[in-house]
Amino acid sequence: MCPRACISLPCNSLLYPHSSISRQTDVFNLGLGLGLKKKNLPILHSRRKNVGIKAVDGQTSESLSSWDEKPYEISSDETKVFYDEQDIMTFLDPPKELIPLDPSSYNPAGYLWKKIDDIPEERRHRLLHFLNSRCTFFPLISRIWGIAGTRYEDSKLAKKSASSFLSDACNLLSLEFWNCRTSGGPLPISLINLFKKVMFCKDGETFGRILYGGPILGGIANSYSPLYFTVKQHKEIMSTEQPCDFAYEFGDGLLDLQDYPQGFPKSVKHPWPFNDHVVVYVRNVGPGVLVGQAWQEGKKLEQVPKKLCGEILMVKDYSSNLQ
Repeated sequence: MCPRACISLPCNSLLYPHSSISRQTDVFNLGLGLGLKKKNLPILHSRRKNVGIKAVDGQTSESLSSWDEKPYEISSDETKVFYDEQDIMTFLDPPKELIPLDPSSYNPAGYLWKKIDDIPEERRHRLLHFLNSRCTFFPLISRIWGIAGTRYEDSKLAKKSASSFLSDACNLLSLEFWNCRTSGGPLPISLINLFKKVMFCKDGETFGRILYGGPILGGIANSYSPLYFTVKQHKEIMSTEQPCDFAYEFGDGLLDLQDYPQGFPKSVKHPWPFNDHVVVYVRNVGPGVLVGQAWQEGKKLEQVPKKLCGEILMVKDYSSNLQ
């Protein structure tokens, strides 16, 4: 018997329109190992084949289960479409033909966490590019932020972290690289909606730096006006009181550090608007995936906080991390 027991939907089981990535929508009971109640959670595809006979070295052998299948299929343009990546995309942007499940019957954040964990680390960075290929990319980042908010409804799931770098004691010998994308915003933020983030530890604290722009303008800005921030523990967003896990505080840009990671310039005062008490509130989404909201809270007491840009999706680049 297949180790992952699947139960087909009875009367409301639906099929995607026929395509190279069409598969039946099933429901199966996920324990997830996340302390979630054992309720029916949506599984976005089922790959089952009848047990068959195949020739191996001149002899016949029995195909044992559907787990013998490859984890991808070849699309019409000869590219590999991985099932685990496709599951996440379908969950975030389901076809209109699907009947949505009652959100109270499962934890959406728990399901998304599990599906992200299914993607191997060396391929997880593709998630950002995979989402970016959809015309609905920007609304999807906002949807991820909302889904991540349901994580706090489960005490065990709420304790999980997207990166051990952010939850364990600082490792002074490591750098952690992340690829980031915003869901839009006004100038000048819209000019740097695609950027990288580098995390590092010094003197028992966790810091980060934003790397943005092209090879010329970006290189000048990153060298002479680096955007540093400090990671601080926060439980909620100041202006909305919505829950979060931690925050990136940009402050005035000046860090009280004796030395910096190799190749990093010394901190200088941030340009506007980053010097106007900018804070990015962050939620854990899954292993190697974070989502954040950037707020310009202002240095003046009478200033009304406003969002600096749309939500920010951050995906860890395991291939670039240095130890």
